[in-house]
Amino acid sequence: MDKPKAVTTAAHKLARLIYTMLTKGEVYTDQGQGHYEERYRERVLQQLAQRAEKMGMKLVVNEQPA
Repeated sequence: MDKPKAVTTAAHKLARLIYTMLTKGEVYTDQGQGHYEERYRERVLQQLAQRAEKMGMKLVVNEQPA
């Protein structure tokens, strides 16, 4: 993504947050880095499952204790 598009995207996200706060009267709460890392992990796993399915395979997730 080029720089002007990234700036526009960030501004749009900020505008949506502010609009939601003003119209619903809610306070913004930061969900923390862990939340974003978990969403990223889920997105990567979903993409891998889709790629495996396209190749006729099935992705099996092996959960390892932290």
